[in-house]
Amino acid sequence: MKTQLFKPLGISVLFTLFLVACVQNETKKEVEKEEVTEKVAPAKIAAPQPSPATTIKQVVGLTNITLNYSRPGMKGRTIFGNLVPFDKVWRTGANANTTIEFDTEITLGETTVPAGKYAIYTKPGKDSWEVMLYSKTDNWGTPQTWDDALVVAKTTAKSEQMPMPVESFMMVFDELTNSAGVLGILWENTYVGVPFTVPTDKTVMASIATVMKGNPNEKAFYDAAVYYLAENKDINQAVEWIDKAVEMGKNDPKYWMLRQQSLIHTKAGKKETAIAAAKQSLELAKKVGNADYVKMNENSLKEWGAM
Repeated sequence: MKTQLFKPLGISVLFTLFLVACVQNETKKEVEKEEVTEKVAPAKIAAPQPSPATTIKQVVGLTNITLNYSRPGMKGRTIFGNLVPFDKVWRTGANANTTIEFDTEITLGETTVPAGKYAIYTKPGKDSWEVMLYSKTDNWGTPQTWDDALVVAKTTAKSEQMPMPVESFMMVFDELTNSAGVLGILWENTYVGVPFTVPTDKTVMASIATVMKGNPNEKAFYDAAVYYLAENKDINQAVEWIDKAVEMGKNDPKYWMLRQQSLIHTKAGKKETAIAAAKQSLELAKKVGNADYVKMNENSLKEWGAM
């Protein structure tokens, strides 16, 4: 009876061990297969792009602008009139679309362009360029089929010759003011400046009107006065606001605020009070060790015959 009882058990154990061995063998084969696959997979080489990409973020007034483009090099080649033909649409860079994005409307030429993202295309000429904003931004280079209906703005800019060449294609923001700027395009010996404007004044004036109807604080009066000075607006209104700001902060006078008060009063023809404000600003700047404000105030006082 003992032999009969243990024989089936022995066969069962042997069968189980056999199955385990088979599974282990298959697992080993899969692992070896994966290892072989990993070994033969081609390695990815990290290599630089011939025309490296760049991004520029620029604030103009209250407008945030982002410019994305690639920078091909001259590499001994003649660029305009050769590599880049005259009077043909050019991608304005290399690789993917050169794009510009802004979070408020802007004005390019005679056209007001809504906030958004646009591709920049140009048509270089010997004396001037056409500069276009194109609403489709996912082209690689120029579109296979150009669609004038997708041109949201177009302007013409003068082409100027530079004395020194620019090796790598370059785009820059220049001549920045509160309400305007110039997009510069530079390559080889060519410079093209594309002016544009942003609606800063409309936004700021609306903000000033709203704040002044409420309960403006010292900073609000100061900011409004300084903006009026910078933008050549009503100087008498600027005097009223800067005087209120200084009065509200008289227990803790600030040298930078007094400096602006002196400039505003000077422009308004109030020389005596301008000198008094500049002298107070000078003394406070000396106490805190601000050499820039010390120098500015001293220069103004000398100019006004007060030193």
